[in-house]
Amino acid sequence: MSPLPDYRPKKLSLGPLEQEILEILWQLEGATVKQIHETILADPDRELAYSSVTTVLNRLEKKGWVTSCKQGRAFYWSPIVSRQEAKVLQSYQHFNQFLASSNPDIVAAFADHLDAASVEQIEAIATRLQALRQAREEKQ
Repeated sequence: MSPLPDYRPKKLSLGPLEQEILEILWQLEGATVKQIHETILADPDRELAYSSVTTVLNRLEKKGWVTSCKQGRAFYWSPIVSRQEAKVLQSYQHFNQFLASSNPDIVAAFADHLDAASVEQIEAIATRLQALRQAREEKQ
């Protein structure tokens, strides 16, 4: 089980192009705008301006997902958050949004439509929550 990372980007939400560029950075383990642009344009059905890649990278940096450093005349961009950490953070965000928008009766109503594997997962979560609650009570 992956714990919630200590570092969290300022904004967790990502647009489709932001997500795509972040995926490229994870794959390449860092890259220049030119490398990212060439990777996207490797698909003959894609068109994207070089400046658009720069704009998206700047947005990702403001959101806290990537960092940059100047290497010669070009900037080199690196992800701050790993792919696994991003999955954990985004799952955490979705889970909190789900809980915030639902009451217990609505959440419980979904149980009628779950397959056996999902029910087992929820039972495992409930067991873990119960153990956490008991550990908290013992500390008090």
